[in-house]
Amino acid sequence: MKKSTPTSPSKRRNVLKMLAMGSTAGFFGLFDSPEVRAANHTTPAYQKGAAPVTITSVRAITTAPGGSNLVIVKVETSEPGLYGLGCATFTQRAAVVVPAIDIYLNDFCRGKDVDNIEDLWMSAYVSSYWRNGPVLNNALSGLDQALWDIKGKRAQMPVYQLLGGRSRIDVDTYIHASGSTVEEIADKVQEFMDRGWRHVRIQQGGYGGTGTFGNVVPDFKAAGYGRDTDGYSDQGEYLRRVPKMFEYIRKKCGERVELLHDMHEQVEPIQAINMIKELESYRPFFIEDPFSPENMGWFKQLRATTSVPLAMGELFNNINEFREPMINQMFDFIRCHISQIGGITPAMKIARLGEWFNVRTAWHGPGDTSPVGHQANNHINLAVYNFGIQEGQFFNNKVQEVFPGTPLMKNGYFTVTEQHGLGIDINEKEAAKYPIRHNGMGTLRKGDGTIIKP
Repeated sequence: MKKSTPTSPSKRRNVLKMLAMGSTAGFFGLFDSPEVRAANHTTPAYQKGAAPVTITSVRAITTAPGGSNLVIVKVETSEPGLYGLGCATFTQRAAVVVPAIDIYLNDFCRGKDVDNIEDLWMSAYVSSYWRNGPVLNNALSGLDQALWDIKGKRAQMPVYQLLGGRSRIDVDTYIHASGSTVEEIADKVQEFMDRGWRHVRIQQGGYGGTGTFGNVVPDFKAAGYGRDTDGYSDQGEYLRRVPKMFEYIRKKCGERVELLHDMHEQVEPIQAINMIKELESYRPFFIEDPFSPENMGWFKQLRATTSVPLAMGELFNNINEFREPMINQMFDFIRCHISQIGGITPAMKIARLGEWFNVRTAWHGPGDTSPVGHQANNHINLAVYNFGIQEGQFFNNKVQEVFPGTPLMKNGYFTVTEQHGLGIDINEKEAAKYPIRHNGMGTLRKGDGTIIKP
């Protein structure tokens, strides 16, 4: 039997080294295959994103549970059960907004990705070629708000988080106190103060003093001119009464409450300038809409005359209408109707522009803004740095039944919930109980029958 020859230490080291190299090569060959790499690289959940979702239909829902005509856009998607809601309310011409949604936007949007809000907004805006009217803007606003609602639901966040997150505890509001006498108005202001409001808008009668001055028969009505439903404003009496109203309520209710007033563009520009000068000593929080959009050139003279804060923009259609006045700091509060200018997407652009020039937000929020629209207002209000104040609104039980999640006020604040999206829904069966009516805002005239522009 042959004896084995002992291996030298150097040979043993070489053999072990070769074996180690072979094993390592085998190891990396085994685990470096594409299949193994894919199996061992787990993408974090936050990087995965969600599967694409497309629009399957865009349609209008009309209802009037609070008396005002409301138009809601419902965007349905390829993901079962996922839809969004937006406000497209042009209450004076509600019926003509509906076909813009049901025919044009539905056809235009079907099959498109719900996530591309900016692209959808701009392409819808320019696709009509002639653009920038209240009908198309309201339809587009409903689409835009509904897409933000969907994006929030997909992200499992409230919309305000997608806009930058919370900048304040809740949304401070002002509420309306009106009456036929200054005593009646003062009582209402005090009542709101006792309930927690810090800001109250005061109006004697309707806008421009309509319905305030007794059973006056104006000359145009005596002559049978115009329609029976046409309103009348005694502009001179209105101009005399507003300073007296401010004086009385300041004495009665004190200095701690912030007082606001809406002129609604219903007097001549030079008259508005003179009256606002008179109000300066009563420290208004703001005076709203002293001039119509056709008279913007008067702001320079008004600004040079008084330091009273001014709010403007309720009748603006296009976001470009805000650019020059805000750059030149002609007013202090952005007063636009978000459904009128196209929704959350353009409203955020206006708000960001205002921040550069210390112009604050004060979005329009009357009864003819739907609860869906109020929710859109509030999500922006909670997020933007330059929030000023929000017009508050009480909603009756019928409205709350139609719109589950309707925002409510407490201690002068709108509270924004943590529900995903805009945090509001619509009960279509209840909505159908309150059909819209074909009515306008109405016509207001001077004593001789001349139309007064709102």
